[in-house]
Amino acid sequence: MLGRSHVYELLQPGQQPVAAVTADLVVVFASATALEEAVTGGQLPAATYGVLYDPEAWSFTPVAEQRDPVRAATQAAAVAHAHGLRFIVTPALNLVTVLNPAGQEPRWRQFLRLDLVGRLALVADVVELQAQSLERDTATYAAFVRAATAQAASANPRISVLAGLSTNPPGAPVDSRNLTDAIQATRSMVGGYWLNIPGQGPRCPTCNPPRPDIAVQTLQAYAG
Repeated sequence: MLGRSHVYELLQPGQQPVAAVTADLVVVFASATALEEAVTGGQLPAATYGVLYDPEAWSFTPVAEQRDPVRAATQAAAVAHAHGLRFIVTPALNLVTVLNPAGQEPRWRQFLRLDLVGRLALVADVVELQAQSLERDTATYAAFVRAATAQAASANPRISVLAGLSTNPPGAPVDSRNLTDAIQATRSMVGGYWLNIPGQGPRCPTCNPPRPDIAVQTLQAYAG
């Protein structure tokens, strides 16, 4: 299965691609303004396939963009498409703390009520669902992915949807079984997955230590 997959290599601005890796290059930005400046300023690596906009309720996304991620994404998508680039957007669940600060439901339910995925699907080529915080509970993970994918498809039948997985999200440790169960429950719903192996740092201060071994075990389960 993996051998037939479409693989993205995600790069931070200024980072160089890994040699001898066959993948489409996608440069990641937490700020739509920074994305637009990099695209129009010719700051992307040669042969860049697309750009990814990752708005979250954190210091790396300007507050104005957190308050209106759809507007920011719409402007960024227009710039990307004008330069022949694919546009991927991956809104974080924690945006609800800005968009609906008085909400009492779990973040994933509030996120669905805001229909962020549906509105972003109107301007994006790919939407990635940051579902990784839910992967410890397969039923909840699947419920969120199912509902969000339906919102995206309703808004844009041509949209491609990916679901997020993490080897070490904040909170209790996970193992490869959590990830493979999540994949098994949702593989018919989405076009693929973003397998994240984060390390503790400014972008994830509460992450557990990196666990590439869990990623390897997960990939081996679906290789072939």
